[in-house]
Amino acid sequence: MIISGTQISRDLREEMRLQIESYRQNGMRPPCLSIVLVGDNAASAKYVNNKLNAARQIGMDARLVHLPQTVSQDQLCCQIANLNDDTNVDGIIVQLPLPEHLDTGLTISAIAPGKDADGLHPLNEALLWRGQQGIRPCTPQGVIYLLDKTGITIDGKRVVVVGRGDLAGKPVAKMLLDRHATVTFAHSHTRNLHDLCRQADILVSAAGQPRLITAGCVKEGAAVIDVGICLQDGKLVGDVCFEEVEKKAAFVTPVPGGVGPMTIAMLLHNTLQCYLNQK
Repeated sequence: MIISGTQISRDLREEMRLQIESYRQNGMRPPCLSIVLVGDNAASAKYVNNKLNAARQIGMDARLVHLPQTVSQDQLCCQIANLNDDTNVDGIIVQLPLPEHLDTGLTISAIAPGKDADGLHPLNEALLWRGQQGIRPCTPQGVIYLLDKTGITIDGKRVVVVGRGDLAGKPVAKMLLDRHATVTFAHSHTRNLHDLCRQADILVSAAGQPRLITAGCVKEGAAVIDVGICLQDGKLVGDVCFEEVEKKAAFVTPVPGGVGPMTIAMLLHNTLQCYLNQK
């Protein structure tokens, strides 16, 4: 079975649209997502427009704060502070990457934890690792949502997560562990990667290495979730050799159209949650 993140995210967005419409009918203002974009990077601008459009399509108020490439750290943090204080703004994200002269960690830390729609603030990160309720990072949360909606049981399963990055690999491993999976990390120093991956009932690859996961890495009947994405020969590809693996796995996500659409859907989900928490 090919797991369509496109379809699952569409269904989730429709649920949120109906929910927001009911709030409007009851005289409440809609949730508001504010995105801070620094500079004129074409790729970043495209991603931001996709997020703004997705928010507006479900009835959210979506705002862009576009700052010049030369903005100082103090000016950027001051702008974030203004958004923190704005009671009509529920979710805030700063589009990454930032220009080299700006500190990413300091910038994310300036966002109020209760408005951190990306789930990257150190406090929300700490809540995740302590197993306490908080805003979760979008891509890992999207992986869990895909598994749940597909009916794949996590409890008791053997999971291998390939990649130990702070944005995907580590948090998704912790979220799977919290759902009572037995989780093993694999990374660039792992020996016998193929042998380790073949033990997995659920294989999650977030290495960012094109076509790293071949059919030889996959246990017959496993669920394979491809988080990786990069450009190769003008095409978007993932970590997984999809054509090989789909013949062996019971479930597999494509690239594009798998985990990617869930990231934006979870950004909107987090913004809605921030809105409800404020209410």
